[in-house]
Amino acid sequence: MGANPYPLGLRLAGHRVLMVGGGAVATRRVPALLDAGALVEVVAPELTPALRAQVDAGRVRWTERRFEPADVDGAWLVQVAVDDPVAAEEVSAAALERRVFCVRADDRTAASAWTPAVVRHGAVTVAVLGGGDPHRAVAVRDAIRDHLTDGTLVRKGPLLSDSVVEGPPVNAELGRTGRDGRTVGRVALVGSGPGDPELITVKGRRLLAEADVVVADRLVPGLLLDELRPDAELVDASKIPYGPARTQEEINRILVERALAGAFVVRLKGGDPYVFGRGGEEALACAAAGVPVTVIPGVSSSIAAPALAGIPVTHRGVAHEFTVVSGHLPPDDPASLVDWAALARLRGTLVVLMGLKNLAAITATLLAHGREPGTPTAVVQEGTTGAQRSLRATLGTVADAARTANIRPPAVVVVGDVVGTLPTTASVAPTPTA
Repeated sequence: MGANPYPLGLRLAGHRVLMVGGGAVATRRVPALLDAGALVEVVAPELTPALRAQVDAGRVRWTERRFEPADVDGAWLVQVAVDDPVAAEEVSAAALERRVFCVRADDRTAASAWTPAVVRHGAVTVAVLGGGDPHRAVAVRDAIRDHLTDGTLVRKGPLLSDSVVEGPPVNAELGRTGRDGRTVGRVALVGSGPGDPELITVKGRRLLAEADVVVADRLVPGLLLDELRPDAELVDASKIPYGPARTQEEINRILVERALAGAFVVRLKGGDPYVFGRGGEEALACAAAGVPVTVIPGVSSSIAAPALAGIPVTHRGVAHEFTVVSGHLPPDDPASLVDWAALARLRGTLVVLMGLKNLAAITATLLAHGREPGTPTAVVQEGTTGAQRSLRATLGTVADAARTANIRPPAVVVVGDVVGTLPTTASVAPTPTA
Protein backbone atom coordinates (compact mmCIF):
# COMPACT_ATOMS: atom_id res chain seq x y z
CA MET A 1 0.00 0.00 0.00
CA GLY A 2 2.13 2.83 -1.33
CA ALA A 3 0.03 5.83 -0.27
CA ASN A 4 -0.14 7.05 3.28
CA PRO A 5 -3.37 6.19 5.15
CA TYR A 6 -5.89 8.97 5.71
CA PRO A 7 -6.57 9.35 9.46
CA LEU A 8 -10.23 9.52 10.39
CA GLY A 9 -12.35 9.28 13.54
CA LEU A 10 -15.40 7.11 12.92
CA ARG A 11 -18.63 8.02 14.71
CA LEU A 12 -20.18 4.57 14.93
CA ALA A 13 -22.94 5.19 17.45
CA GLY A 14 -26.05 3.34 16.30
CA HIS A 15 -24.32 1.85 13.26
CA ARG A 16 -23.81 -1.85 12.59
CA VAL A 17 -20.27 -3.19 12.78
CA LEU A 18 -19.53 -6.76 11.76
CA MET A 19 -16.89 -8.76 13.66
CA VAL A 20 -15.96 -12.04 11.98
CA GLY A 21 -14.40 -14.39 14.53
CA GLY A 22 -15.04 -14.97 18.21
CA GLY A 23 -11.59 -15.61 19.63
CA ALA A 24 -8.95 -13.63 21.52
CA VAL A 25 -8.54 -10.93 18.86
CA ALA A 26 -12.28 -10.26 18.80
CA THR A 27 -12.27 -10.15 22.60
CA ARG A 28 -9.70 -7.35 22.40
CA ARG A 29 -11.49 -5.36 19.68
CA VAL A 30 -15.17 -5.54 20.65
CA PRO A 31 -15.00 -3.37 23.84
CA ALA A 32 -13.70 -0.34 21.91
CA LEU A 33 -16.51 -0.72 19.37
CA LEU A 34 -19.07 -0.88 22.16
CA ASP A 35 -17.49 2.17 23.76
CA ALA A 36 -18.06 3.97 20.45
CA GLY A 37 -21.74 3.04 20.59
CA ALA A 38 -21.59 0.64 17.64
CA LEU A 39 -24.18 -2.09 17.12
CA VAL A 40 -21.79 -5.02 17.12
CA GLU A 41 -22.65 -8.33 15.48
CA VAL A 42 -20.23 -11.21 15.84
CA VAL A 43 -20.35 -14.02 13.31
CA ALA A 44 -18.50 -17.09 14.55
CA PRO A 45 -19.19 -20.75 15.35
CA GLU A 46 -17.86 -20.25 18.90
CA LEU A 47 -17.16 -17.40 21.32
CA THR A 48 -14.75 -16.83 24.17
CA PRO A 49 -16.45 -16.69 27.57
CA ALA A 50 -15.84 -12.93 27.71
CA LEU A 51 -17.65 -12.36 24.42
CA ARG A 52 -20.44 -14.71 25.45
CA ALA A 53 -20.91 -12.56 28.55
CA GLN A 54 -21.34 -9.51 26.30
CA VAL A 55 -23.96 -11.42 24.32
CA ASP A 56 -25.77 -12.53 27.49
CA ALA A 57 -25.82 -8.92 28.69
CA GLY A 58 -27.49 -7.86 25.43
CA ARG A 59 -24.60 -5.68 24.30
CA VAL A 60 -23.54 -7.83 21.35
CA ARG A 61 -25.52 -9.84 18.80
CA TRP A 62 -24.13 -13.27 17.94
CA THR A 63 -24.74 -15.23 14.75
CA GLU A 64 -23.60 -18.76 15.56
CA ARG A 65 -22.13 -20.00 12.28
CA ARG A 66 -19.35 -19.38 9.78
CA PHE A 67 -19.22 -16.19 7.71
CA GLU A 68 -21.39 -15.72 4.64
CA PRO A 69 -20.82 -12.84 2.17
CA ALA A 70 -24.32 -11.47 2.77
CA ASP A 71 -23.32 -10.79 6.41
CA VAL A 72 -21.57 -7.64 5.19
CA ASP A 73 -24.81 -6.16 3.89
CA GLY A 74 -25.76 -3.14 5.99
CA ALA A 75 -22.45 -2.96 7.88
CA TRP A 76 -20.57 0.32 8.17
CA LEU A 77 -17.33 -1.40 9.12
CA VAL A 78 -16.02 -4.98 9.06
CA GLN A 79 -13.32 -6.39 11.30
CA VAL A 80 -11.81 -9.80 10.56
CA ALA A 81 -10.47 -11.64 13.60
CA VAL A 82 -9.70 -15.11 12.24
CA ASP A 83 -6.38 -16.89 11.73
CA ASP A 84 -7.31 -18.61 8.46
CA PRO A 85 -6.04 -16.39 5.57
CA VAL A 86 -8.40 -18.02 3.09
CA ALA A 87 -11.41 -17.30 5.27
CA ALA A 88 -10.14 -13.77 5.94
CA GLU A 89 -9.73 -13.11 2.24
CA GLU A 90 -13.31 -14.20 1.65
CA VAL A 91 -14.48 -11.55 4.10
CA SER A 92 -12.21 -8.92 2.51
CA ALA A 93 -13.55 -9.69 -0.94
CA ALA A 94 -17.15 -9.43 0.22
CA ALA A 95 -16.44 -6.09 1.92
CA LEU A 96 -14.58 -4.73 -1.12
CA GLU A 97 -17.44 -5.68 -3.41
CA ARG A 98 -19.86 -3.76 -1.16
CA ARG A 99 -17.51 -0.78 -0.62
CA VAL A 100 -17.27 -1.35 3.12
CA PHE A 101 -13.98 -0.71 4.90
CA CYS A 102 -12.43 -3.88 6.29
CA VAL A 103 -9.82 -4.35 9.04
CA ARG A 104 -7.84 -7.59 9.02
CA ALA A 105 -5.99 -8.91 12.03
CA ASP A 106 -4.12 -11.53 10.01
CA ASP A 107 -2.72 -9.33 7.22
CA ARG A 108 -2.55 -5.55 7.44
CA THR A 109 -1.35 -5.22 3.86
CA ALA A 110 -4.53 -6.89 2.58
CA ALA A 111 -6.84 -4.65 4.64
CA SER A 112 -8.59 -1.51 3.45
CA ALA A 113 -8.44 0.03 6.95
CA TRP A 114 -6.09 -0.16 9.92
CA THR A 115 -6.82 0.03 13.62
CA PRO A 116 -4.36 2.40 15.30
CA ALA A 117 -2.59 2.05 18.61
CA VAL A 118 -4.88 3.93 20.99
CA VAL A 119 -4.53 5.60 24.36
CA ARG A 120 -7.45 7.20 26.20
CA HIS A 121 -7.03 9.90 28.81
CA GLY A 122 -10.32 11.31 30.02
CA ALA A 123 -12.05 12.91 27.05
CA VAL A 124 -8.88 12.73 24.95
CA THR A 125 -8.32 9.79 22.58
CA VAL A 126 -4.98 9.55 20.80
CA ALA A 127 -4.66 7.15 17.85
CA VAL A 128 -1.27 6.39 16.30
CA LEU A 129 -0.58 4.76 12.94
CA GLY A 130 2.95 3.45 12.56
CA GLY A 131 3.19 3.33 8.79
CA GLY A 132 2.35 -0.36 8.76
CA ASP A 133 4.65 -1.18 11.70
CA PRO A 134 2.49 -1.89 14.77
CA HIS A 135 5.53 -1.91 17.08
CA ARG A 136 6.43 1.64 16.07
CA ALA A 137 2.83 2.72 16.63
CA VAL A 138 2.77 1.17 20.11
CA ALA A 139 6.10 2.72 21.08
CA VAL A 140 4.90 6.21 20.09
CA ARG A 141 1.52 5.59 21.70
CA ASP A 142 3.14 4.57 24.99
CA ALA A 143 5.34 7.66 24.99
CA ILE A 144 2.27 9.84 24.51
CA ARG A 145 0.45 7.96 27.27
CA ASP A 146 3.32 8.56 29.68
CA HIS A 147 3.27 12.28 28.90
CA LEU A 148 -0.49 12.43 29.35
CA THR A 149 -0.22 10.61 32.67
CA ASP A 150 2.45 12.85 34.20
CA GLY A 151 1.11 16.04 32.63
CA THR A 152 4.24 16.93 30.66
CA LEU A 153 2.28 16.94 27.42
CA VAL A 154 0.61 20.15 28.60
CA ARG A 155 3.35 21.69 30.73
CA LYS A 156 6.33 21.11 28.48
CA GLY A 157 7.10 21.56 24.84
CA PRO A 158 8.03 18.74 22.45
CA LEU A 159 6.13 15.53 23.04
CA LEU A 160 8.57 13.16 21.43
CA SER A 161 12.24 13.20 20.46
CA ASP A 162 14.49 11.00 18.38
CA SER A 163 15.11 8.90 21.49
CA VAL A 164 11.79 7.03 21.13
CA VAL A 165 12.64 3.34 20.83
CA GLU A 166 10.70 1.36 18.24
CA GLY A 167 9.75 -2.26 18.75
CA PRO A 168 8.39 -4.13 21.78
CA PRO A 169 9.23 -2.75 25.23
CA VAL A 170 12.26 -4.18 26.94
CA ASN A 171 11.58 -5.52 30.41
CA ALA A 172 14.67 -4.95 32.50
CA GLU A 173 13.60 -7.50 35.10
CA LEU A 174 13.59 -10.41 32.67
CA GLY A 175 16.57 -12.70 32.35
CA ARG A 176 16.53 -14.34 35.76
CA THR A 177 18.15 -17.76 35.77
CA GLY A 178 16.07 -20.59 37.19
CA ARG A 179 17.12 -23.64 39.16
CA ASP A 180 17.71 -25.66 36.00
CA GLY A 181 19.76 -22.95 34.29
CA ARG A 182 16.98 -21.75 31.98
CA THR A 183 16.05 -18.12 31.60
CA VAL A 184 12.87 -17.51 33.57
CA GLY A 185 10.38 -14.74 32.94
CA ARG A 186 8.15 -13.35 35.64
CA VAL A 187 4.51 -12.93 36.55
CA ALA A 188 2.70 -9.79 37.67
CA LEU A 189 -0.64 -10.13 39.43
CA VAL A 190 -2.30 -6.85 38.43
CA GLY A 191 -5.58 -5.58 39.82
CA SER A 192 -7.43 -3.78 37.03
CA GLY A 193 -9.94 -2.11 39.34
CA PRO A 194 -13.74 -2.32 39.45
CA GLY A 195 -14.58 -1.66 35.78
CA ASP A 196 -13.64 1.88 34.76
CA PRO A 197 -10.39 1.51 32.75
CA GLU A 198 -9.03 4.72 34.28
CA LEU A 199 -9.14 3.21 37.78
CA ILE A 200 -6.22 0.85 37.14
CA THR A 201 -3.05 2.10 38.82
CA VAL A 202 -0.34 3.83 36.80
CA LYS A 203 2.06 0.96 37.56
CA GLY A 204 -0.52 -1.64 36.59
CA ARG A 205 -1.12 0.02 33.24
CA ARG A 206 2.62 0.29 32.58
CA LEU A 207 3.21 -3.39 33.26
CA LEU A 208 0.23 -4.30 31.09
CA ALA A 209 1.81 -2.42 28.19
CA GLU A 210 5.04 -4.43 28.65
CA ALA A 211 3.40 -7.86 28.84
CA ASP A 212 4.25 -10.69 26.46
CA VAL A 213 1.24 -12.67 27.73
CA VAL A 214 -1.94 -11.39 29.40
CA VAL A 215 -4.23 -13.81 31.24
CA ALA A 216 -7.46 -11.87 31.77
CA ASP A 217 -10.68 -12.44 33.69
CA ARG A 218 -14.12 -11.48 32.43
CA LEU A 219 -14.45 -8.53 34.81
CA VAL A 220 -11.38 -6.64 33.60
CA PRO A 221 -12.16 -3.40 31.70
CA GLY A 222 -12.36 -4.38 28.05
CA LEU A 223 -10.80 -1.14 26.83
CA LEU A 224 -7.53 -2.09 28.55
CA LEU A 225 -7.27 -5.09 26.24
CA ASP A 226 -7.45 -2.77 23.24
CA GLU A 227 -4.16 -1.21 24.38
CA LEU A 228 -2.10 -4.42 24.47
CA ARG A 229 0.94 -4.81 22.26
CA PRO A 230 -0.13 -6.27 18.91
CA ASP A 231 2.09 -9.31 19.43
CA ALA A 232 0.97 -9.93 23.02
CA GLU A 233 -0.79 -13.24 23.62
CA LEU A 234 -4.20 -12.84 25.24
CA VAL A 235 -5.51 -15.79 27.26
CA ASP A 236 -9.18 -15.47 28.13
CA ALA A 237 -9.48 -16.98 31.59
CA SER A 238 -13.01 -15.70 32.05
CA LYS A 239 -14.86 -16.97 35.07
CA ILE A 240 -18.47 -16.22 34.28
CA PRO A 241 -20.55 -16.67 37.47
CA TYR A 242 -22.29 -20.04 37.54
CA GLY A 243 -21.25 -20.72 33.94
CA PRO A 244 -18.26 -21.85 31.89
CA ALA A 245 -14.92 -21.49 33.68
CA ARG A 246 -11.35 -22.40 33.13
CA THR A 247 -10.19 -24.18 36.25
CA GLN A 248 -7.81 -22.43 38.61
CA GLU A 249 -5.32 -25.22 38.10
CA GLU A 250 -5.28 -24.51 34.37
CA ILE A 251 -4.72 -20.81 35.00
CA ASN A 252 -1.83 -21.62 37.34
CA ARG A 253 -0.35 -23.91 34.70
CA ILE A 254 -0.51 -21.23 32.03
CA LEU A 255 1.16 -18.62 34.24
CA VAL A 256 3.99 -20.94 35.18
CA GLU A 257 4.42 -22.45 31.72
CA ARG A 258 4.66 -19.10 29.92
CA ALA A 259 6.99 -17.62 32.53
CA LEU A 260 9.31 -20.64 32.47
CA ALA A 261 9.50 -20.13 28.69
CA GLY A 262 10.92 -16.66 29.38
CA ALA A 263 7.81 -14.50 28.95
CA PHE A 264 6.64 -11.62 31.08
CA VAL A 265 3.11 -12.64 32.07
CA VAL A 266 0.47 -10.29 33.45
CA ARG A 267 -2.42 -11.91 35.27
CA LEU A 268 -5.04 -9.19 34.88
CA LYS A 269 -7.79 -9.49 37.47
CA GLY A 270 -10.91 -7.46 38.20
CA GLY A 271 -10.69 -5.44 41.40
CA ASP A 272 -7.75 -6.41 43.60
CA PRO A 273 -5.79 -9.65 43.10
CA TYR A 274 -6.16 -10.69 46.75
CA VAL A 275 -9.78 -9.68 47.41
CA PHE A 276 -11.62 -12.86 46.42
CA GLY A 277 -9.40 -12.95 43.33
CA ARG A 278 -7.54 -16.19 44.16
CA GLY A 279 -4.31 -14.33 43.58
CA GLY A 280 -2.75 -16.06 46.58
CA GLU A 281 -3.15 -19.44 44.90
CA GLU A 282 -1.48 -18.12 41.76
CA ALA A 283 1.38 -16.61 43.75
CA LEU A 284 1.94 -19.94 45.53
CA ALA A 285 1.95 -21.85 42.24
CA CYS A 286 4.55 -19.48 40.79
CA ALA A 287 6.69 -19.64 43.93
CA ALA A 288 6.64 -23.43 43.84
CA ALA A 289 7.92 -23.32 40.25
CA GLY A 290 10.62 -20.75 40.99
CA VAL A 291 8.89 -17.96 39.07
CA PRO A 292 9.24 -14.44 40.54
CA VAL A 293 5.94 -12.64 41.18
CA THR A 294 5.06 -8.96 41.45
CA VAL A 295 1.72 -7.94 42.99
CA ILE A 296 0.04 -4.69 41.91
CA PRO A 297 -2.97 -3.89 44.13
CA GLY A 298 -6.19 -2.72 42.54
CA VAL A 299 -9.21 -0.66 43.57
CA SER A 300 -11.82 -3.04 44.98
CA SER A 301 -15.45 -2.87 43.91
CA SER A 302 -16.38 -3.35 47.57
CA ILE A 303 -15.48 0.32 48.11
CA ALA A 304 -15.67 1.84 44.63
CA ALA A 305 -19.15 0.65 43.62
CA PRO A 306 -20.87 1.97 46.76
CA ALA A 307 -18.89 5.22 46.51
CA LEU A 308 -20.12 5.95 42.99
CA ALA A 309 -23.66 5.10 44.09
CA GLY A 310 -23.42 7.77 46.78
CA ILE A 311 -22.83 5.33 49.65
CA PRO A 312 -19.83 5.82 51.96
CA VAL A 313 -19.03 2.47 53.58
CA THR A 314 -18.09 4.36 56.76
CA HIS A 315 -19.44 7.66 58.05
CA ARG A 316 -18.84 9.56 61.26
CA GLY A 317 -21.49 8.78 63.82
CA VAL A 318 -23.07 6.10 61.62
CA ALA A 319 -20.56 3.32 60.97
CA HIS A 320 -17.03 2.90 62.31
CA GLU A 321 -16.42 -0.40 60.56
CA PHE A 322 -17.22 -2.26 57.38
CA THR A 323 -16.94 -5.95 56.64
CA VAL A 324 -16.50 -7.43 53.17
CA VAL A 325 -17.61 -11.03 52.60
CA SER A 326 -18.12 -13.34 49.66
CA GLY A 327 -21.65 -14.53 49.02
CA HIS A 328 -20.89 -17.01 46.25
CA LEU A 329 -21.94 -19.84 48.61
CA PRO A 330 -25.32 -19.85 50.39
CA PRO A 331 -25.15 -19.42 54.17
CA ASP A 332 -26.11 -23.06 54.83
CA ASP A 333 -23.41 -24.48 52.54
CA PRO A 334 -20.95 -26.59 54.59
CA ALA A 335 -18.08 -25.10 52.57
CA SER A 336 -18.94 -21.51 53.56
CA LEU A 337 -16.43 -19.92 55.94
CA VAL A 338 -18.62 -16.90 56.71
CA ASP A 339 -20.11 -16.55 60.22
CA TRP A 340 -23.40 -15.00 59.14
CA ALA A 341 -24.80 -15.07 62.69
CA ALA A 342 -21.92 -12.89 63.88
CA LEU A 343 -22.37 -10.52 60.94
CA ALA A 344 -26.03 -10.06 61.82
CA ARG A 345 -25.00 -8.74 65.25
CA LEU A 346 -22.58 -6.13 63.90
CA ARG A 347 -23.61 -2.46 63.91
CA GLY A 348 -21.37 -1.47 61.02
CA THR A 349 -21.63 -1.83 57.26
CA LEU A 350 -21.78 -5.20 55.54
CA VAL A 351 -20.61 -5.42 51.92
CA VAL A 352 -21.37 -8.64 50.05
CA LEU A 353 -19.58 -9.48 46.80
CA MET A 354 -20.73 -12.22 44.41
CA GLY A 355 -23.90 -12.67 46.43
CA LEU A 356 -26.67 -11.84 43.98
CA LYS A 357 -27.68 -15.44 43.27
CA ASN A 358 -27.89 -16.19 46.99
CA LEU A 359 -29.30 -12.83 48.05
CA ALA A 360 -32.64 -14.24 49.29
CA ALA A 361 -30.88 -16.84 51.46
CA ILE A 362 -28.37 -14.28 52.75
CA THR A 363 -30.99 -11.73 53.77
CA ALA A 364 -33.16 -14.43 55.37
CA THR A 365 -30.19 -15.63 57.43
CA LEU A 366 -29.30 -12.10 58.58
CA LEU A 367 -32.93 -11.49 59.57
CA ALA A 368 -33.13 -14.82 61.40
CA HIS A 369 -30.12 -13.85 63.51
CA GLY A 370 -31.44 -10.47 64.55
CA ARG A 371 -30.67 -7.88 61.89
CA GLU A 372 -33.61 -5.49 61.60
CA PRO A 373 -35.76 -5.95 58.47
CA GLY A 374 -35.87 -2.18 57.99
CA THR A 375 -32.08 -1.90 57.69
CA PRO A 376 -31.28 0.21 54.62
CA THR A 377 -29.83 -1.97 51.86
CA ALA A 378 -28.59 -1.24 48.36
CA VAL A 379 -27.47 -3.22 45.33
CA VAL A 380 -25.07 -1.68 42.82
CA GLN A 381 -24.78 -3.45 39.46
CA GLU A 382 -21.64 -3.06 37.32
CA GLY A 383 -20.31 -0.26 39.48
CA THR A 384 -18.01 2.42 37.96
CA THR A 385 -19.00 1.47 34.40
CA GLY A 386 -21.44 3.08 31.98
CA ALA A 387 -23.88 0.24 32.75
CA GLN A 388 -24.00 1.02 36.48
CA ARG A 389 -27.45 0.67 38.10
CA SER A 390 -28.34 1.21 41.74
CA LEU A 391 -31.28 -0.10 43.73
CA ARG A 392 -32.14 0.96 47.28
CA ALA A 393 -34.49 -0.99 49.51
CA THR A 394 -34.48 -2.57 52.98
CA LEU A 395 -33.00 -5.82 54.17
CA GLY A 396 -36.44 -7.37 54.21
CA THR A 397 -37.38 -6.33 50.68
CA VAL A 398 -34.12 -6.14 48.72
CA ALA A 399 -34.11 -9.73 47.37
CA ASP A 400 -37.52 -9.36 45.75
CA ALA A 401 -36.73 -5.84 44.56
CA ALA A 402 -33.50 -6.95 42.88
CA ARG A 403 -35.29 -9.82 41.17
CA THR A 404 -38.10 -7.55 39.94
CA ALA A 405 -35.60 -4.98 38.66
CA ASN A 406 -33.64 -7.73 36.86
CA ILE A 407 -30.39 -6.77 38.53
CA ARG A 408 -27.59 -8.93 37.12
CA PRO A 409 -24.01 -9.78 38.13
CA PRO A 410 -21.57 -8.37 38.89
CA ALA A 411 -23.31 -6.63 41.73
CA VAL A 412 -22.30 -5.35 45.16
CA VAL A 413 -24.76 -5.51 48.07
CA VAL A 414 -24.44 -2.96 50.89
CA VAL A 415 -26.29 -3.44 54.17
CA GLY A 416 -26.31 -0.75 56.85
CA ASP A 417 -27.41 2.74 57.82
CA VAL A 418 -24.74 4.29 55.59
CA VAL A 419 -27.00 3.49 52.63
CA GLY A 420 -29.23 6.39 53.61
CA THR A 421 -26.56 8.78 54.85
CA LEU A 422 -26.13 10.79 51.66
CA PRO A 423 -28.86 11.92 49.26
CA THR A 424 -29.02 10.03 46.00
CA THR A 425 -27.93 13.22 44.23
CA ALA A 426 -24.51 12.67 45.82
CA SER A 427 -23.86 9.81 43.40
CA VAL A 428 -20.98 10.40 41.01
CA ALA A 429 -21.61 9.46 37.39
CA PRO A 430 -19.25 6.69 36.29
CA THR A 431 -17.10 7.00 33.20
CA PRO A 432 -18.91 5.47 30.20
CA THR A 433 -17.08 2.27 29.35
CA ALA A 434 -17.69 -1.00 27.59
